[in-house]
Amino acid sequence: MKELRIRTLATVFVVAGVLSWAGARLWYSVGTLPSVPLAAPIVLALIAAVLTATALSIRSRLKAQRERQPDAKGVDPLMAARAVVFGQASALVAALVCGMYGGVGVFLLEHLDVPARRDQAIYAGFSVLAGIGVIVAAFFLERVCKLPEDDDTNGGAARAA
Repeated sequence: MKELRIRTLATVFVVAGVLSWAGARLWYSVGTLPSVPLAAPIVLALIAAVLTATALSIRSRLKAQRERQPDAKGVDPLMAARAVVFGQASALVAALVCGMYGGVGVFLLEHLDVPARRDQAIYAGFSVLAGIGVIVAAFFLERVCKLPEDDDTNGGAARAA
């Protein structure tokens, strides 16, 4: 399994941001701009919380196993691999969503004098922050699930599977 790359996430973010900014300008010139939902930052924050909780759970189970505690529950390698895949997919989607809401948010900066547009710009900003939280949590989860022999000798190919 390949590791997440910041370059890939940054590319997705920038491309989505530019396209959504251009799309928002075009949409606004033709009619009205669709609103930024209030639920967007909430959902992204919940995903970040789930990823963080999963990483902390796996980390504590691995620590208990390393310390040979008698009641330590082992970590199923398949479950760890699924968690990493979920984290990677979440990070890619979060980069896309961050770019989309970031582009719309940049466009909305021109219209902050309208209260409704100001609220949408705030929602877009919080969505970008929550999306960054998802990406950070995904990197943390990936780091927790990394096997000790996963240094650069294998190129990151051997994961927690």
